[in-house]
Amino acid sequence: MFRKMRRFKQQLEESECIEILENEPRGVLSMFGDDGYPYGIPLDHWYSEGKLYFHCAKEGHKLDAIRSCDKVSYCVYDSGYRREGEWALNIRSVVVFGRIHIVEEEAKKKEICTNLCRKFTDDEEYLQKELKNAFSRVCCLELVPEHMTGKMVNES
Repeated sequence: MFRKMRRFKQQLEESECIEILENEPRGVLSMFGDDGYPYGIPLDHWYSEGKLYFHCAKEGHKLDAIRSCDKVSYCVYDSGYRREGEWALNIRSVVVFGRIHIVEEEAKKKEICTNLCRKFTDDEEYLQKELKNAFSRVCCLELVPEHMTGKMVNES
């Protein structure tokens, strides 16, 4: 069902893919948008126990697209590095294919929002303020991966 990587020598091990998903803060979620146009949007994510979690508003293009078709892809890449004396950047990327759905359980939503916030700050006062003031307006999403590939790319 899913294609094998054509440039298999550049393929990352699953453990490297998971490391990228755990450590990088954001990626691009791609869906089927209006009138068959692709719709990709940058999002923060939290990776836990083999799933990806996101937060968003309770309405909008993204949720309309997800309700229409739950099949999505999510692409994450690291900041890369340069080998000494070389101009080319070496970047590791991960593409996750899967199905996404809205999280309904309040306790899970709070866990998602808390962990997403903690990826960016350890300011507990800020976190509590956000949960108090914005939590009621948040929708959370869970992406269950069906296929994942990672790749090391050299820009040269």
